[in-house]
Amino acid sequence: MMRLGVKTTGSIMLLLTAIIWGCSFVAQSEAMDYMGPLTFQAARSFVGGAVLVPVLLLAGRGRKKYHAPQQMQQSGGGRKKLFLAGTLCGVVMFAAAMLQQYGIAFGTSGGKAGFITATYILLVPLFGLFRGKKVTLKIWICVLAALCGLYLLCITGGFSFAPSDGIVLLGAVFWALHILVIDHLAPGLDGISLSCIQFFVSGVLACVGMFLFETPSWQQILDGWVTIAYVGILSSGVGYTLQILGQQRTAPAVASLLMSFESVFAVLGGIVVLHQIPTAREWVGCTLMFAAVVCAQIPGRRERRIAAEPAQ
Repeated sequence: MMRLGVKTTGSIMLLLTAIIWGCSFVAQSEAMDYMGPLTFQAARSFVGGAVLVPVLLLAGRGRKKYHAPQQMQQSGGGRKKLFLAGTLCGVVMFAAAMLQQYGIAFGTSGGKAGFITATYILLVPLFGLFRGKKVTLKIWICVLAALCGLYLLCITGGFSFAPSDGIVLLGAVFWALHILVIDHLAPGLDGISLSCIQFFVSGVLACVGMFLFETPSWQQILDGWVTIAYVGILSSGVGYTLQILGQQRTAPAVASLLMSFESVFAVLGGIVVLHQIPTAREWVGCTLMFAAVVCAQIPGRRERRIAAEPAQ
């Protein structure tokens, strides 16, 4: 049976993430009809963390069954690193999600917010330069092509920049930081545990804001339970966990390109669910993004040479 390479496995995980996130846009917008952004963020975060708890318990039982006790014991330093990484990821994710949601609430259209948010595909390699992460010319070209595709896909009229757009752009900065934090801290850690911690941290922060700035009620949760369950289980519990697992196997610049494909899947989801037929402009945007993502996956000369070298 053919075994997939590490990079291929990571790319598949990130594409699945993009599919899940793209199909969640409709559910997220519907949730705002029932509750405030902070209430929704708290609910989806706690659901996302809760669905991972049984997975962690089952994984723990499996390790106890098949490994010796001394192999199971994790150092205090390792647990501390996992907790700190999960906490930092949760704080950054909360900030990114809230800035994006409030930018939309203050006037930025969904399509425009999607384009501005997706500029993290440019911000990730730019910020990575400060950490010594080199990006090839091919990846830069792919990033620019993807941004052009996103513009055609998300911006239907003229482009102007309003104050609410600045809030969304600040959210994009935090989404880029979220990717880079995972890239820096996730290697060597249990991805599911890391994801679970970040959800509960984000949920606690959202709860604090919810009681300070909103008037939540159980009726709001009950009215929107379908969207909360869908987004909490799939977009949060499954999607963000796949993001962490995929990023452990993929360079951050390529990972951001793959995840930006959520805009394409949002359009495709509109065809299937809402029977919305894309315009020629949107088809060109989808094609540009698809070409950019495929090109980014093609190994360059150096990568082919390294792959061809015999293992020592």
